[in-house]
Amino acid sequence: MSHANPIRLFVTHAWEPADDYLRVFEYLESSRNFFYRNFSAPDRRPSGDKEAAKEELRRQIAPVEAVIGLSSLFEAHQDLLTFQLLYAQASQKPVVLLKPFGSQKPVPKALTDLADEVVDWDERALVDAIRRQARHEDTTRWDTIEFKLD
Repeated sequence: MSHANPIRLFVTHAWEPADDYLRVFEYLESSRNFFYRNFSAPDRRPSGDKEAAKEELRRQIAPVEAVIGLSSLFEAHQDLLTFQLLYAQASQKPVVLLKPFGSQKPVPKALTDLADEVVDWDERALVDAIRRQARHEDTTRWDTIEFKLD
């Protein structure tokens, strides 16, 4: 992965940029040496019926390497979120599912069954999961803990 070869991503949406949708990009932008291209376009809602909307979602998901699923969409937009995750799975696109932000609610089993990996809202965990799922890269990062002996 480099600036010339960014990871192609799709973030699930309900045709409006919600807080969690925008937060994903804040996390990705804060990660050093992580290059991506966003293929999701919540601002381009097609005119027409539900099938036109589904066709536009298929078009957005088709070229990506990984899908980031926002479980927070489940309550208000269950059908739309489920469609996006099912299409990703049928297209053999790995799904990284984010737990609800700031909530201890468990992720519904219907969503975890459609995900390849479920992660907390943590910049490092999200980026590492995307690298593992999209490019099969092992990050081999180490945590350093400093302590003082008296």
